[in-house]
Amino acid sequence: MSAAQFIASAEAAADALLARGAPVGQRVVDAVARTRAAVGCNTNLGILLLIAPLAAALDQAARPLTAQTWHAATERVLARLDIDDARLAYRAIALANPGGLGDAPEQSVHHAPTVGLRDAMALAATRDSIARQYAEGFRDIFETGLGALREVPAASLHAATLNVFLRFLGAWPDSHIVRKHGAAVAQSVTLAARARRAQWLRTLDEAGSAAAGVPLKAWDAELKTAAINPGTSADLTVATLFVALCVAEPRHASGSRHAP
Repeated sequence: MSAAQFIASAEAAADALLARGAPVGQRVVDAVARTRAAVGCNTNLGILLLIAPLAAALDQAARPLTAQTWHAATERVLARLDIDDARLAYRAIALANPGGLGDAPEQSVHHAPTVGLRDAMALAATRDSIARQYAEGFRDIFETGLGALREVPAASLHAATLNVFLRFLGAWPDSHIVRKHGAAVAQSVTLAARARRAQWLRTLDEAGSAAAGVPLKAWDAELKTAAINPGTSADLTVATLFVALCVAEPRHASGSRHAP
């Protein structure tokens, strides 16, 4: 897949995701259908599953909009998810046909759901980071993701995005890597991301974002050669940016940063 396909997918899916008053499940299935029509493959299922409840909550969040009011509205949206949302989300997953998708002992996406979407996601929360957002109220987005965004200079959205991605990748094994390559490979990437992020933040303070990114480009090439794609960490990063840019999330203008 190319960057152009991801951009085309975002443009195709946006209206469905942001359809005012639409149920979460309907947003997801419509966005997947439009994505397939635009690019003919699954570029963004994880992103759509994350953005749909956030977009629904955006309709309802108290104004002025802040991360706190949005987070609270997201929890209310999640609490109301029902079996119709689950049916539509399952249909969207089948249509997207993501690589590496296996079966599950309960509420498998290969069968009709018998519980609401949040309950179904909760059953997968220990093995899938996107499902965990539904179970835990998108805590990772509003706490871990936005926290990482605040650590970098306000002038550099590129560096901020990279910091969010590396923070997620270094926090826990990436779900997509686990599905495709197993837990051991995923854990090795997590440990590497943690160390590389710490080194990158030190270099960023000393040399600026352009020079700091050179070692990461080499690591990125190594991962690509091994067909290792930290796709779930990327999806979580997109969701974080969606929230941050909508609320104009502040970032530090200067000062040192420390990798937790």
